[in-house]
Amino acid sequence: MSTSLPVLTANDFASDQEIRWCPGCGDYSILQQMKKMLPSLGLPLEQIVFVSGIGCSSRFPYYMNTYGMHSIHGRAPAFATGLKITRPELKVFVITGDGDSLSIGGNHFMHLLRRNVNLTLVLFNNRIYGLTKGQYSPTSPEGQVTKSTPLGALDHPLNPIKLALGAEATFIARSIDVHVKHLTETLHRAALHQGTAVVEVYQNCNVFNDGAFNYAQDKTTRADTTIELEHGKPLIFGKNRDKGIRLNGLTPEVVDLSTGKYSHDDLLFHDETADPALVNILARMRHPQFPEPIGVFRSVEQPMYDVQVNQQVESAIANRGAGDLNKLFNSGDTWQVG
Repeated sequence: MSTSLPVLTANDFASDQEIRWCPGCGDYSILQQMKKMLPSLGLPLEQIVFVSGIGCSSRFPYYMNTYGMHSIHGRAPAFATGLKITRPELKVFVITGDGDSLSIGGNHFMHLLRRNVNLTLVLFNNRIYGLTKGQYSPTSPEGQVTKSTPLGALDHPLNPIKLALGAEATFIARSIDVHVKHLTETLHRAALHQGTAVVEVYQNCNVFNDGAFNYAQDKTTRADTTIELEHGKPLIFGKNRDKGIRLNGLTPEVVDLSTGKYSHDDLLFHDETADPALVNILARMRHPQFPEPIGVFRSVEQPMYDVQVNQQVESAIANRGAGDLNKLFNSGDTWQVG
């Protein structure tokens, strides 16, 4: 008798709930690419869980025909960590936004990464608070005029990739909502990673911050304004593949390959396992001075927190026995209150 799982399709992962995002929102594309990617994991619906915080992105669990939890503002990593420890067989995704995870949830985001819990976090970055109607967020650029910064934002924006690198996340990537093939492939790689995988997705909020990433989203310009990272390959970009990135000491610079002065061998070759200092150079490359890197910045293997916790529990039980809760409650000094 065959026990093989039924072959699932993207439609199997769609719930019966009405999708309630603004027409034209980039969230639709991220949802669609996630549904397209999940069948490739070969997991049954009941083995997948989406945990979210608060924000437009955090409606995501309602639209997936899997288990899910719409949790507390900024605290999705804490819920997801507890779930992954107690149910290690589940595939856990955290869905969050730049406001949810980098402002009130910044502490939880940072500790999730340093612990290296085996789950996948997708960070929707639209550089604005969309659900609360257009206040500036931790990733909003300096000078941005919003409802809460009518004279322009004064805060220096956070760079999610650099923050993840500082917390020593073992998998760090970036993609773009409408670059569907790239986004699907990036989500797939992240889902297969053993440890905490962070994927920042540039996502357009067409109501409160429309066009924030036009330079990276527009098919006619993105070949010159973004650079796709490929492990072991030189950093080449441009519509005609005639430009590259080389290091001048520790400073990246754009060079023109068409002049014959530079060859591929002169360029910086991407290494996902490289020293974080080198990855940091890529994380600091921002438009318009440089093409912005998309793809996998870092992918390394390190011990996973949830696995180690369960090993510690198993070791304690093996050495001390399973324990007796009633015995524990009645041991030592006790008092009767009445």
